[in-house]
Amino acid sequence: MFAKLTQLAATTVAVLAMSMTASAAPATTQTLARRNVGDATFFHPGLGACGFFNTNANMITAVSASFFDNFSGATPNPNLNPICGRPISVSAKGKTIIVTVVDRCAGCPGAGDLDLSPAAFDQLADPSVGRIHGVQWSFI
Repeated sequence: MFAKLTQLAATTVAVLAMSMTASAAPATTQTLARRNVGDATFFHPGLGACGFFNTNANMITAVSASFFDNFSGATPNPNLNPICGRPISVSAKGKTIIVTVVDRCAGCPGAGDLDLSPAAFDQLADPSVGRIHGVQWSFI
């Protein structure tokens, strides 16, 4: 009787472990493949949440806090978030740029919002507009 219970428990644990592994993999793939839409603003970077120091001239971005915090594999230490250092393609008004994720934007209300460096924003629109609506972006 005890041997059968032990075998049943081991089988249950193995099945649960396999189902958790199988369901975790597609989430990352879906997150990376998904096209995101939001607003883009710009900020003056320095030391970002990813632990990198950047300047206004760098082609970088901060993603919304909700996207950053819920990215697959995120940990309590933002420097270890796997989103850090990932390149993304950003398109608006018929123009496309490539930027690197280096920060978390606490002031971005929409999950798809971006806060770009001045150099990156300037390639999409004149900084005097302040905000670009309907920006599309995805990981590359």
